[in-house]
Amino acid sequence: MTRADETFPLLSHIESPGDLRGLSRSELQSLNDELRRYLITTVSEMGGHFAAGLGTVELTVALHYVFNTPEDRLVWDVGHQAYPHKVLTGRRDRLRTIKQAKGLAPFPLREESIFDTFGVGHSSTSISAALGMAIGAAAKGEKRRVVAVIGDGAMSAGMAFEALNHAGSLDVDLLVILNDNDMSISENVGAMSNYFAKVLSGKLYSTLREGGKKVLHRMPTVWELARRSESHIKGMVLPGTIFEEMGLNYIGPIDGHDLNAVVHTLENMRDLKGPQFLHVVTRKGKGYAAAEADPIKWHGPGPFDAASATIFKEKASGPTYSQVFGQWLCDMAERDPRIMGITPAMREGSGMVEFDKRFPERYFDVGIAEQHAVTFAAGLACEGARPVVAIYSTFLQRAYDQLIHDVALQKLPVLFAIDRAGLVGGDGATHQGNYDLSFLRCIPNMVIMAPSDENECRQMLFTGTSIDGPVAVRYPRGTGPGVPLQQEMTALPIGKALVRREGRSGLALLAFGSLVASAERLAEQYDATVVNMRYVKPLDEELIERIARKAGAIVTLEENTVAGGAGSAVAQALSAAGFSIPLLHIGIPDRFIAHGTREDCLVDAGLDLTGIRAQIDAWWRPARLLTAEAT
Repeated sequence: MTRADETFPLLSHIESPGDLRGLSRSELQSLNDELRRYLITTVSEMGGHFAAGLGTVELTVALHYVFNTPEDRLVWDVGHQAYPHKVLTGRRDRLRTIKQAKGLAPFPLREESIFDTFGVGHSSTSISAALGMAIGAAAKGEKRRVVAVIGDGAMSAGMAFEALNHAGSLDVDLLVILNDNDMSISENVGAMSNYFAKVLSGKLYSTLREGGKKVLHRMPTVWELARRSESHIKGMVLPGTIFEEMGLNYIGPIDGHDLNAVVHTLENMRDLKGPQFLHVVTRKGKGYAAAEADPIKWHGPGPFDAASATIFKEKASGPTYSQVFGQWLCDMAERDPRIMGITPAMREGSGMVEFDKRFPERYFDVGIAEQHAVTFAAGLACEGARPVVAIYSTFLQRAYDQLIHDVALQKLPVLFAIDRAGLVGGDGATHQGNYDLSFLRCIPNMVIMAPSDENECRQMLFTGTSIDGPVAVRYPRGTGPGVPLQQEMTALPIGKALVRREGRSGLALLAFGSLVASAERLAEQYDATVVNMRYVKPLDEELIERIARKAGAIVTLEENTVAGGAGSAVAQALSAAGFSIPLLHIGIPDRFIAHGTREDCLVDAGLDLTGIRAQIDAWWRPARLLTAEAT
């Protein structure tokens, strides 16, 4: 460690969970306190996911103390809870590099550590993965334990309940831990609930419960009465009846910040047979007053002063695209009472805070349930509403069937405001919005727009509300080129591109969305024609053909994967029209782009100015020779 050992005397010697398991119970509590202080100190210097990790310190220490990780599998859901896990599993001194290029990944990553048994980023996957691991281990005759830790809203997704329903029907040794940081049930946590958890997880209760089942199964009527009585008795003092009905043995809720209680309960549950469910109640931001008071603000802050709890704000060059969307949504809601705003648990990120305040009766946060969000919007549209679904590109992937089956097939007027399209930066491969143009443009009835600047984004969103069918407006993370917003909203002509520059070299740059600005900056060097394509679907085929007649070569540029993207649409249009012309597609290559700043990611993908120029230079000279030979 870079800091003096006396600051973190125990943590500085923890290189793996094996070291942790050698500590006494009293030392374990001291380690717990050091770990929390280390998180506060380190994250304050470089920023990152913060409040969620503070809430899981005791749980993380207890899990690695009780279970023989990595032989016993520990699967984390919503990976921003896993900073304490990274610290205790040999990555302590690298925590300062998290989310940075070539640094630690922001979420558990299999290739980073053997303790990261399953890669995560999107929520609600842990129970399914852990169940598969448990069955896979049993099939090989291996007796390892498998634990899934789910929480921070992930239980609101249907996938979690699908997995629980499956697990409850199987004779498989699996422990599911709900890290519940919802304060609404905090009054259930304390001495009484801890007592019930100890009793219900203890060997005596387990022996009586399983032995009684064997006897009573031979007497069906008495068995049914006993089964119902057990559920009702538990239901009177515990909120776990639903999990019992699904076939899991429910324990809890217990205080997730009482380290001794958590360790004791896990030790009891470690050897229980069958699917188990432990309900642990924690406080997001635990141990840092500001984060406890406002866990949303402190979910993922940038660098901050730990003593004063002051977050250092970056100087904004203008409104972000999310803010442009938020302002447009409020303006639009004022003039059209049919506008409804929907988000799958991304109110702040999508810029909907003001809309929620001003139009609460028309604001719907459906939780981490993207599939439901889309079909819910479809139902609203059936009744004459104009629903707007604000969703990150990477999360729209989770509702693809609903987009096709429930919206596009029925040609319902749902507007998708797709945020974080393209490369997003620090959250890495799990959150890059690289595929939406490819998976959207193959869907019939879709209209797809990509704004080149902030004002065009505003006008495209307005245009979307005038179309009687599904519309997607996709825009990148962060700020645009700084074009002022026009308060007056005007619908753009459908499927029409805009020539930004007429060149004389015979090279045409057909750019989509965020790369229009880059194309314009490079155009002088090549004396190239520049077209702001604006629409991915329908394409301005008439303009494309006119450009092809005049140009000797065409380059398409998009912040989307090259495979099946907007450039592919241009190629198909040219081929269908009978054109044979040198054509270069510049976009995100066919590989996952790792974490770093957004600028780092653009460089990695070859989409910064230098990278784009290098690709054109390597291709343009041979393309001109081919064109000359053909003529």
